[in-house]
Amino acid sequence: MTKTIWVLDGPNLNFLGIREPEVYGNRSYQDLKDTLQAYCANKNIALVHRQSNHEGQLVDWIQEAYYQKADGLILNAGAYTHTSIALYDALMAIGIACVEVHLSDPKKREDFRKTSYLSSACVKTISGLGFESYLKAIDFLYERSSV
Repeated sequence: MTKTIWVLDGPNLNFLGIREPEVYGNRSYQDLKDTLQAYCANKNIALVHRQSNHEGQLVDWIQEAYYQKADGLILNAGAYTHTSIALYDALMAIGIACVEVHLSDPKKREDFRKTSYLSSACVKTISGLGFESYLKAIDFLYERSSV
């Protein structure tokens, strides 16, 4: 049976390759999408991948993942990681295993980035590995749901 993993990306992720390349690298958001799609195809995982700069849209998609019976969720909420109780509440409501991911390591950045409102609603946090953060999250969710 094919597993379905949803990847939801928050604000400014669409600016990968443009925004602070010294922090996030030179690869584009399309590069990220292509990398994840190919990786999931090789593992026979159905991938739903979406990005929004709007908090409410991310909440709507988290709820949609519930109704669509997603097997797992990967969330890079960007700056909302450090501010959003609404995303936390949505994750707590759905009961789907979620991995919080970050391209950079928030603990090595500005002080305000060191607090995640979302990590306690997630089964794992993976950060600081660039695109590899997402690949490790996919592997974690795939192996977790295969047991």
